[in-house]
Amino acid sequence: MRIGTRGSALALAQTGTVAAALEKTGATVELVTITTEGDTSKASLASLGGTGVFASALREALLDGRCDAIVHSLKDLPTAPFPGLAIGAIPKREDARDALCARDGLTMDTLPEGARVGTGSPRRRAQLLARRPDLTVVDIRGNVDTRLGRIADAAADDSLDAVILAAAGLSRLGRLDAVTEFLGIDGWPTAPGQGAVAIEVRAGEEKSVSALDHKPTRTAVEAEREVLALLEAGCAAPIGAHAFAEDGLLFLSGRVYALDGSSRLTSSHALYLSDVKNPGSELAVRVSRELLDAGAAQLAPLGGTR
Repeated sequence: MRIGTRGSALALAQTGTVAAALEKTGATVELVTITTEGDTSKASLASLGGTGVFASALREALLDGRCDAIVHSLKDLPTAPFPGLAIGAIPKREDARDALCARDGLTMDTLPEGARVGTGSPRRRAQLLARRPDLTVVDIRGNVDTRLGRIADAAADDSLDAVILAAAGLSRLGRLDAVTEFLGIDGWPTAPGQGAVAIEVRAGEEKSVSALDHKPTRTAVEAEREVLALLEAGCAAPIGAHAFAEDGLLFLSGRVYALDGSSRLTSSHALYLSDVKNPGSELAVRVSRELLDAGAAQLAPLGGTR
């Protein structure tokens, strides 16, 4: 089986984990590296049209037969179905939290006034400004080592005091040593699907990877992603969502921020998994409708309507 992947260290690490799991099922695996527009452009993700720029080249390679499966960070995958392709498996999710990586062991509360914090995510920017409006938020691109390097090189003109990164990505790269604070999901909800990967295959070939599917993770992340879809929001919209199952209940919370962090709206609902055929979809409808009724479309750049 040929697995398509981006060539970044993080993409190779998470694809390597998938490859190892497939090999345990008896498959022989080869990695195929594919360059995407998101890898070559230095423009901000929002100006490129969102994190979907990472997915398009991979999908083209899958459709034209250069590979048999592709691996995405699920938070980077557009919510709309792609003709001819299907998500064959979503393995068990890792840590969904964001992490602060700061100089001198600083935390969100101990960063000095005016500290320069880097992120390329509109959601993280809004959350930073909501929590610490005195901070200077700097738009950044680059891989994990590049971002962490801007903290280490304090003498550089473009140095930073801290960056916000996904805990799962740092874990996959063995860089959790750089974390000075993990940001709790309740107060800092992350991108729908964060911490999970998706294995996409050609439609009809789902069985080739289905052994890696983790149903509880799929139920949770599909609920999160459906909130994003119902709000018609892309990655340029400052939205966090998180779902989890406990004691037979599925919980889902969604939060929409103003881009400048000045205000936010939250909706949370739960129901028993056995009460309806598709609990994730039912919860996503409830959460998105409540957010829109409360004025989410006026608060953030959304396209959703009731």
